[in-house]
Amino acid sequence: MQSIESTALEPTRGELAGLSLLQKLIRYLPVYGLVVLTLLLIILFSVLLPQTFPTVLNLRSIISDKAIIAMLSLAAMIPMASGRIDLTVGYGIVLWHILAISLQTMLGVPWPIAVAIVLTLGALTGFLNGLLVEVARIDSFIATLGTGTILYALALWHTGGRQVVGVLPDGFYALNGTMVFGLPITGFYVLLLALSLWLVLEYLPIGRYVYAIGANPKAAALNGIPVRRFVIGAFVSSGALTALAGILLASKLRIGQASVGLEYLLPALVGAFLGSTTIKPGRVNVWGTMIGVIILAVGISGIQQVGGSFFVEPLFNGVTLLVAIGIAGYAQRKRGIVTSKPTSAPVAKQ
Repeated sequence: MQSIESTALEPTRGELAGLSLLQKLIRYLPVYGLVVLTLLLIILFSVLLPQTFPTVLNLRSIISDKAIIAMLSLAAMIPMASGRIDLTVGYGIVLWHILAISLQTMLGVPWPIAVAIVLTLGALTGFLNGLLVEVARIDSFIATLGTGTILYALALWHTGGRQVVGVLPDGFYALNGTMVFGLPITGFYVLLLALSLWLVLEYLPIGRYVYAIGANPKAAALNGIPVRRFVIGAFVSSGALTALAGILLASKLRIGQASVGLEYLLPALVGAFLGSTTIKPGRVNVWGTMIGVIILAVGISGIQQVGGSFFVEPLFNGVTLLVAIGIAGYAQRKRGIVTSKPTSAPVAKQ
């Protein structure tokens, strides 16, 4: 039932013992290589485009464009930590951003209640995904693909293929349109979510349980961890975060249409997968996911400003993912070689 395997591959003290400085740097390259590559890209584009790239205006644009993708990547990361995958992060946002608007324009629901309804529906969808995976024993890729397709069909049925438009309250617009310290508030939402998830996954027992399930669910169950409960909880959290991203997308676009949202699926999954290749390679983690989203945002922004064509974004997403996975695979092979080397016992001299 495992779609993703969660095991950390960062070098241990035993592996680093006796290595030269150059060898240690090479061993750490897969751990922080993506971070270094991100910094190099920022420096490169700042030199090539000094008038446009290293500016506050460009930073605002990147945050505004990629904050929702970052949120969806964090949403996808949670089930990945438990060894599952959730494809509804791309399909669900289509329905949730439409509902967030139509509840207010068609039914006259106050925007705070509309937000609460959409968040609840997102969590319930995650609960359904958890039941399909853990109770019905359907592989998470298949289960969430089916659920996501149904959500997309509901969005098409609800809109009839037309846009959902109407005047929305200023308070709802402010959810996405507010500026804090000269930057879009959505960037601070993402930072707060990332800090919260980092604390939960790295420093609380629930995080250790989720990672243990992702590494070996049978061993986790034998150690008394309620696997089913934590996996379902991971899907519920993912569903609620996806709904939140849909609400913020609705506040940004101010219209709802079923043709918007699916383009977020690949970048969100790429960001989450890239997160498993850096900081703690071989295990999805919060800051690795953030680095994955940042390198996509920086690379695409820089290439587009240089004059890249419309196909640059999907091309860059795919190439970056393949390169990062290649680095992670290299690290795994190197670690296998190191750990499999036999230790020879000293021979006593006669």
